[in-house]
Amino acid sequence: MSAAAPLAVAPELSAGALRAAVAERGFARVPGAAVAALLGPGGAEAALDAFAASWDRLEVDGFMADGGRYRRRRHANFSARRGVPGHERGPHRPHFQAVVHNSLNGGVERWFAPVEDTVGEGATLRALLDLGRGLADGLAPGGDWFVEAHQFRIEAAVGAPGLPTPEGVHHDGVDLVLIAMVSRRNLDGGETVVADAAGAELARFTLRDRLDAALLDDRRVRHGVSPVRPADTALPSCRDVLVLTWKRGLPPPA
Repeated sequence: MSAAAPLAVAPELSAGALRAAVAERGFARVPGAAVAALLGPGGAEAALDAFAASWDRLEVDGFMADGGRYRRRRHANFSARRGVPGHERGPHRPHFQAVVHNSLNGGVERWFAPVEDTVGEGATLRALLDLGRGLADGLAPGGDWFVEAHQFRIEAAVGAPGLPTPEGVHHDGVDLVLIAMVSRRNLDGGETVVADAAGAELARFTLRDRLDAALLDDRRVRHGVSPVRPADTALPSCRDVLVLTWKRGLPPPA
């Protein structure tokens, strides 16, 4: 039996409609044009081009317990305090997930290269942070947030598929997840799967265009992405995404 169709929304989506969509089903698939329209100057073509170019400067993830070298990334953390607009970037720190949330790479502090300052302060990332915070505040009002930003590139080659979520379908252990497509180059695969907490599949869809997004109430749903392969075996192949997460409370002690 096929899974229910994903909750997709029209390009003229408002922030309020987005909150309602996620509150209804625990997730929403949002077309890139709708996301860009909510970003102000951060959604302008020149800003998006500069933002996307920074993925060419990511560093290899050296913490893959499967031995893979197919993932490149950078990482940053922010805090958002109740009643104070915006996000304040925190000192660089490791990313940590419990084993229950990441059976492959969890249980260890993972130090990744920091998100470049020009990216962290740029209009696109700041607008995406504000968009996600509005959603997080709407779903769980009245608190502080610890926020993490992850730039991912998954590379694929003939006989060596890339694994966007090698840990499988999972919770991130946070409250809200925003996944935004930055670029797909010469790819087959990369299908996003959304499941409920018991593992029943709710939706499958592919983020294809720039800023196509999945918004997930991580307390209610799990997510994963299928392997990616080169569409043309003679050409380079990669999948670039931004993942932002909001977790209630301020940053844990260093």
